[in-house]
Amino acid sequence: MRGIRAGGTALAVLGAVGVAAARAAADRIARNPDPYALDRLAREPEGEEVFIPRPDGTVLRALVAGEGPAVVLAHGYGASLLEWNLIWEELRSAGHRVIAFDQRGHERSTLGRDGVGSGPMSADYAAVLEHFDVTDGVLVGHSMGGFLAIRAVLDHREVVRRLRGLVLVATWAGRIYDGAPQNRLQIPLIRAGIIQRWMRTRTGALLFGAAQCGSRPSPAMISVYRDVFLRQDHPPLLPVVRAFASEDRYPRLGEITVPTVVVVGADDRSTPPLHAQRMAGGIRGARLVTVPGAGHMINWEGADALVEAVESVAAPTRDGSGS
Repeated sequence: MRGIRAGGTALAVLGAVGVAAARAAADRIARNPDPYALDRLAREPEGEEVFIPRPDGTVLRALVAGEGPAVVLAHGYGASLLEWNLIWEELRSAGHRVIAFDQRGHERSTLGRDGVGSGPMSADYAAVLEHFDVTDGVLVGHSMGGFLAIRAVLDHREVVRRLRGLVLVATWAGRIYDGAPQNRLQIPLIRAGIIQRWMRTRTGALLFGAAQCGSRPSPAMISVYRDVFLRQDHPPLLPVVRAFASEDRYPRLGEITVPTVVVVGADDRSTPPLHAQRMAGGIRGARLVTVPGAGHMINWEGADALVEAVESVAAPTRDGSGS
């Protein structure tokens, strides 16, 4: 019995040390400087609000602003169109019509009978492009948004007809566990609901948020990311999370004919540069852009690089910018 009690005491001590170390790490992250103020990151883009009905009862919420060649922005898992707020005004000011939408089941877009999955979600892309009558547009997909954009381009001819360029940001074409040990840990924890509970604690939010950032995690970015992530109803979204690993479109990348730029953060651990390199190598003529110091939150950490990537494949605008 004494041995059992001693073993239990040792485990308790180790657990306490682990908790203390985690809190100390979180405290260090909380002291990092913020390149953007919290209220700036938490502010949605400004534009006309539009609701797009889908045949299965889903209603997609979108924002649109500006005039000129269209740029359509598709966000990642557990996020919303808010993630585009840093590049929104830059693109609009450069002479673009900027369109962003909440993916089905996320934020203010509802979820219809077909649920989530790469099939119905990629079809939503075609519906958004049709609703806004996009021609010569650029489709930008971040994380899950890029994963779905690849299927949309491969399986929906009407999407290809409406595009001049494709920008794939911190994303993958399937088999998400390949070369990504962080995903082997965090995705099962998301599916089990553990990450969602952990992120409701200060330490959990800071540590998980920092794992999505680059070399200098921003507390403000982590705070906004946490708030948006926790607003989502995750259980109905899990089928698409399973698809991240079970589906594989790398063998089909050679079918993509839309001029493509692949953008990745050098310090991205959720979608490591290995995936970006495979995509750039598989899509004929694709250009790879690696952003030093950026992680998976490249929509905020590498906003300037994203704008440059869009402009490199966009139609000329009124002021003569674009390719």
